[in-house]
Amino acid sequence: MVQFYDIREVSSESLSINLENGVVEKPKYDFSKSKGFRVLKSGFWGLFFGNVEDKVGLGLAEKNIVGEGDAEVIGIKSEGKFVFKPKINPKDVDIEEKIKLLKDIENVLKDSKIVSTRIAYLENVRKFFYKDSNGSKAYYEVPRIGIIIHAFAKDKTLQFYSKRLLKVAGFEVFDDEPFELAEEVKNVLNKLVNAKTPPSGEMNVIMDSSLAGVFIHEAFGHAVEADHVLKNSSVVADKLNAKVADESVNVYDDPNIQEFGFYPFDDEGVKAEKKAIIENGILKSFLHSKETAAKLNGKAGNARAQGVDEPLVRMSNTYIDEGEYEFDELLEDAEIYLVGSRGGETNPATGYFHFNAQYGYIVENGEISEMVRDVSLSGNTLKILHSIKVGKGIKFDPGFCGKAGQLVPVADGSPPSLVKAFVGGA
Repeated sequence: MVQFYDIREVSSESLSINLENGVVEKPKYDFSKSKGFRVLKSGFWGLFFGNVEDKVGLGLAEKNIVGEGDAEVIGIKSEGKFVFKPKINPKDVDIEEKIKLLKDIENVLKDSKIVSTRIAYLENVRKFFYKDSNGSKAYYEVPRIGIIIHAFAKDKTLQFYSKRLLKVAGFEVFDDEPFELAEEVKNVLNKLVNAKTPPSGEMNVIMDSSLAGVFIHEAFGHAVEADHVLKNSSVVADKLNAKVADESVNVYDDPNIQEFGFYPFDDEGVKAEKKAIIENGILKSFLHSKETAAKLNGKAGNARAQGVDEPLVRMSNTYIDEGEYEFDELLEDAEIYLVGSRGGETNPATGYFHFNAQYGYIVENGEISEMVRDVSLSGNTLKILHSIKVGKGIKFDPGFCGKAGQLVPVADGSPPSLVKAFVGGA
């Protein structure tokens, strides 16, 4: 007997344009539409993907059930419709105007030290329809748009720097901000090419909003995804309702914020809801799908998928809430100030992480001094959260998060924060 089934229908329409060193690559338009079918029977999932009638798709998914298992889902019914209407629909903007925007941004980057540039434009509309055997029916349309700026510069060293503007919105987001970001890229690279290498050792570090956001997403957020918890590959698997951070620390995941990780319903049709992960230093909840929620008595709403792939437990807009410290107060105790992230490695099972910052500054006597390049940050997540000092002023950084071969849009947020961690060369 079938325990549960659901059907997802997803269409995605996108346009991308790249301008590399003044040359426009051929604009790429993509349109895809597909259906995903899941059937749960005898505790085992059967999956089928394809544009077929519902009855046919469910039958094919059921045929793919090849055994018995312990899977179950919570009984939840969701209904609703959400259509995000941008102020300026990108479809109403000529492609020539989009290319002109890229060229105007590139003009800001022109400088004797900059040797290579690449500016990417992207727009996408995702239309999502969901129904299941519990009577759920959910639909949404969400547009995403953005600019990504990459540049290399050379003097004493060759250095790379990038900035991005990615939003749930329409063409109206392109006012002054892309040009301000390009100006920042140029100015930072002018200094970075002649910056010194950093000191090394354990020290008091200010992470800017971007780096602190990456820290809470990568080093902690993946550890509270309930599928990792069930596999016992999370450093906080046994710490629900226990203290995992200083009492000043509050961490949330909120898909309702209209940042890049926004969604009105997750890919199991569950209405989006703000989740308290840490409150006053106490681990309050994990992030769940319908299946992990049933196994761990949690709340579903964080199942996400690329296209109609199998939904996985994922973050949305994950952030450290505002603290009490002014930036100048953080500087008083700091030895180095690190800005941005160029990726790194984390292990949710052990809590250890290693990130590369985009650049940094030495801090002397509470004042920012010389710039440093090729700098890394590493440490233990829980140790850092227990001693962190959280500043004021949250900023979000958008991007795409990968898991099991799937990419989904997310945003990470945080105020500047002071931690004790290991600093070294990248």
